[in-house]
Amino acid sequence: QLVESGGGLVQPGGSLRLSCRFSGATFNNYAIGWFRQAPGKERELVGAIGWSDRPKSLGRFTISRDNAKSMTYLQMNDLKPEDTAVFYCNAGYFAGNYYSYNFWGQGTQVTVSS
Repeated sequence: QLVESGGGLVQPGGSLRLSCRFSGATFNNYAIGWFRQAPGKERELVGAIGWSDRPKSLGRFTISRDNAKSMTYLQMNDLKPEDTAVFYCNAGYFAGNYYSYNFWGQGTQVTVSS
């Protein structure tokens, strides 16, 4: 099971940290991806992290994980209105690129607006 939290309403330029709690399987066996889906658009990959990866900078966003707590985080800074979306975490694997298993959280809404 994957459960996201930490979404909400934030002003442009603000920050949020999303969390994804993993349970029901061995966390270290999975890479975790963060996706987002804006209204009227397809779901897109924001970034993904493997079990042994250090925190990854994705520009304004940073993805990290705490294997001891089975948690993954998405720190989002300098948020813009175009970042408004439902954010999902996903369990998957790396084979060159990131590939998703059909194992998703319920999503958390992020709204960036003044």
